[in-house]
Amino acid sequence: MRSFLKKFRIDGVGTEVQWSELQRDPKSVAALADEGDVRVRRRDGAALLLTREDRVGSASEGAVIASRALRGLLGRVPPDALADALLEEFPWISVLPQADRREFVEDFVRAFRACAEMGRWSLLTETLHEWRTTAVIHTDPDLVRQLSEPLNDDFGPVHDPMES
Repeated sequence: MRSFLKKFRIDGVGTEVQWSELQRDPKSVAALADEGDVRVRRRDGAALLLTREDRVGSASEGAVIASRALRGLLGRVPPDALADALLEEFPWISVLPQADRREFVEDFVRAFRACAEMGRWSLLTETLHEWRTTAVIHTDPDLVRQLSEPLNDDFGPVHDPMES
C-alpha cells in the first residue's frame, strides 16, 4: 500500500480512512475492504461504510434466519414470561402500568414478526422508541395528569394527511 494511506483500526468496524485517501488510492482502500469493513470519513457529511457484498449478504441472511426462528418461538412463550424476559433487556418497561406492559409485549411481538418476515427493522425500532417515550411520560406525574385529562378546547381544523 502507498505510504500516504493512513489506516486506523476501529473497534467493531475494521479500518478508517479519509475520503481523500479513497480518491487518491482506491485500490489500496479496496484491499483494506477485503480484510474487513472500512469507515470512510468525510468532512462534509456522515461517514460511509465500505464493505464487501458477500459479507453483508451473509450477515443479513444470518439475521433473517435467526429472527425467523425467534419469531416462531415468540408465539409459544407465555406473555408473562416474555414480559419478564423483555424487562431484563429493556428495564424502562418497569415504569409502565401493567396494562401498558401487556400492550407493549403485544406490540413488540407483532413488530418483531413483521420485521423478521420483511428483513427490515425500522418498524421494531420505531415501536421501541414510542414505548420508551411512553415510559418517560409515566415518570412525570404532572405530565401523566395533563395527558389523561379530557380535551375541552376546540383546537381547530385538522389537515387531512392524505391530501398533498
